[in-house]
Amino acid sequence: MSDMKLTNAKMKTFDGEEKISAFQTAARLTDFGEKQNNANTMLAANVNDLIKRVCFLEDQQVQMTDTLHRLADKHIEAVNKINSEHSNAMKAVTAELKALKAELDRVRLASKLNTSAVDRLNKAIAIAENSTTDKSSE
Repeated sequence: MSDMKLTNAKMKTFDGEEKISAFQTAARLTDFGEKQNNANTMLAANVNDLIKRVCFLEDQQVQMTDTLHRLADKHIEAVNKINSEHSNAMKAVTAELKALKAELDRVRLASKLNTSAVDRLNKAIAIAENSTTDKSSE
């Protein structure tokens, strides 16, 4: 910001409190013109400083927007990568669960077949024992 701080006192170029005689008009007009030139210089310096500040803030906004877009892109990329890894892991778990179910079904079937075979063997043994007992009792 400019070192020239604008105040009401500095910007006052004419005070109409004094009566100006015809002989003082040229001197007073010169004084007014100098004061007006000083006020215009201070005002121009402050306006130029404001323009510089606005340009600086616009540049910062552009940089921050670019940074924000880069960060958002990286975040989206990271989320997509995590989703892909999660999806692959779920596919692997699904394949393992299918294999486990198939193995469990095979074990159940084998167990059922073995139980039926054991039952048949028990019946055969029981029949054999009954026929042996029947022959020995004769």
